[in-house]
Amino acid sequence: YAHAVSISKIITFLWFDGDALPAAEFYVSLLPDSRITNVSRYLADAQRPEGDVLVVEFDLMGQHYAALNGGPEFPQTEAVSIQLMCSDQAEVDRLWDAIVGNGGAESQCGWCKDRWGVSWQIVPERLPELLGHSDPEVSGKAFRSMMTMRKIHVPTLEAAIAEP
Repeated sequence: YAHAVSISKIITFLWFDGDALPAAEFYVSLLPDSRITNVSRYLADAQRPEGDVLVVEFDLMGQHYAALNGGPEFPQTEAVSIQLMCSDQAEVDRLWDAIVGNGGAESQCGWCKDRWGVSWQIVPERLPELLGHSDPEVSGKAFRSMMTMRKIHVPTLEAAIAEP
């Protein structure tokens, strides 16, 4: 790339219909080293009442995010998701239970939605290792096992690849 780059950071921007602050507060409560860094508010003569939250800026484990209270025009879809790579089953269980158990919904293959409709992928590190295994029999067994799951369960994956 021949041009000088003057971009200082990349920020994922999420659109909400009035719940940007509670969503950001929930997200930072899930992960260590996460915090809200700034809250800006609507001014007079704006789309929402003066003083309502406009944008919440927050960090999730060093990744920058912003949440905009933009209105109902653009609901969340599965086309964009936040993937959390978990080192063990206990972390998968903790995050899955927190998201689904606080008004969220289960989906398939490690995907779930929070109560605001944001899609999350809660993935144990072992899953991509198995799916990318050099032995196609192992990766195939792991894939077929994953396809039967909602929350990914590593012991079930390990049992599936061990079957003759």
